[in-house]
Amino acid sequence: MILKDFKEFKDLQGKTLKPSEWLQIEQEMIDHFAAATKDYQWIHVDQQRAEKESPYKSTIAHGFMSISLIPKFLTEVLDVSSLKMAYNYGLEEVRFPYPVVEGSLLRGIIHVESIEEQKFKSLKVIWKIKVEIKGVRKPACVAKMITIVYE
Repeated sequence: MILKDFKEFKDLQGKTLKPSEWLQIEQEMIDHFAAATKDYQWIHVDQQRAEKESPYKSTIAHGFMSISLIPKFLTEVLDVSSLKMAYNYGLEEVRFPYPVVEGSLLRGIIHVESIEEQKFKSLKVIWKIKVEIKGVRKPACVAKMITIVYE
């Protein structure tokens, strides 16, 4: 969805955007995330051990990796042409209901919960996000994300 400006964007308050495309989570991505965060717990990076000892019989992605994909999903489904800058203000109510097994397909479901005027031609946006796993009833992640966006 491409919008011209914040005036059009404000009309999305209370609406759910179309889902993002599916993204396959591969071991290489998990390994890169482990290297970036220095979280090398075996359940994420040791495929042989995970196959033997994990109840999932595979490695699983870090929960925070699901969160880190939210901006990718968001920019994939929404473009506001007049946007000059945005930053993450924070997260609320974050949960990881189901693990992301290596090879899973994820997508983002983005709901625009609220939009509030701020100073300097900016908006405070609260997004309700669900990161779905294809073929799994429970999501990988649910969270409220707050961003400040500038026009």
